[in-house]
Amino acid sequence: MQHRPLGNTGLQIAPLVFGGNVFGWTVDERRSFELLDAFIDAGFNAIDTADVYSRWVPGHVGGESETILGRWLAAKPSRRDQVLIFTKVGSDMGDGRRGLGRRWIEQAVEDSLRRLQVDAIDLYQSHRPDADTPHEETLAAYQRLLDAGKIRAIGCSNFDAAQVADAHRAARSHGLSAYRTLQPEYNLYDRGSYDGPLRELAIELGLGVVPYYSLASGFLTGKYRTEQDLSKSPRGGSVKKYLTPRGQAILAALDEVSANHGCGPAEVALAWLMAREGVTAPIASATSVEQMKSFSTAASLALSADEQAALDRASAPARA
Repeated sequence: MQHRPLGNTGLQIAPLVFGGNVFGWTVDERRSFELLDAFIDAGFNAIDTADVYSRWVPGHVGGESETILGRWLAAKPSRRDQVLIFTKVGSDMGDGRRGLGRRWIEQAVEDSLRRLQVDAIDLYQSHRPDADTPHEETLAAYQRLLDAGKIRAIGCSNFDAAQVADAHRAARSHGLSAYRTLQPEYNLYDRGSYDGPLRELAIELGLGVVPYYSLASGFLTGKYRTEQDLSKSPRGGSVKKYLTPRGQAILAALDEVSANHGCGPAEVALAWLMAREGVTAPIASATSVEQMKSFSTAASLALSADEQAALDRASAPARA
């Protein structure tokens, strides 16, 4: 499978990243192992998780996803050389454990390394901005971890254009390593927060970009077309907002293009992202090996210029 440079990190990744938020949430440990094996065996090589996954589940405390990933690596040590581990810090872990301050980063990285059962994290990301901590404090903490070999590269998630620019200025001013990647919300429906200044800046800075919610919580699979469909999955409640005339127009365009290729809407939605300038590799999750087969289809799918234009038109956000 053709790999792509992840910005200026020095890492090379396949054109799709597995979203590990499902581990310990919608899939148990045994199924998680099956999915991870199938993903790597298909030629993909990057897994994205976060320390906070899956604290939102009743009875969970955070760290469940990292723990399952670590147990998989411990059970199959040879897999470590085949996979890149991305994780994140900064979301609320409870009891004041949150943010991007030096002390918490230093503790959180050790917690993640322990759960993941690895010596180094390939990509360590600021999960969300922290208005209470100067960029230079965060970046200095990361610099110490980079110098110590505990992390290999740094990135940010959920930052807007001004925050990314400010962080890069702080890195230059203080002689620190800058963020090399960006993880924004971006898909055929949710285009407004990335298209425009943030995407332009990401391209200018040469950032590796790994968008999350690539399938809009499953809406772009075509599984949810009416409110009656929302009960099909634990994620159904988050899909209702997409059941709009624009959402239906996007599904219609996906149906037309997918019919041309003999595949499903999800594969086309992912292929559209993979072909976008300013996108390195979208993040997508699966809860079955059968679903995961669509990842390989998407990675090999070549959309024509006309098909990309049709998807662009159907998904263009309404002008204010």
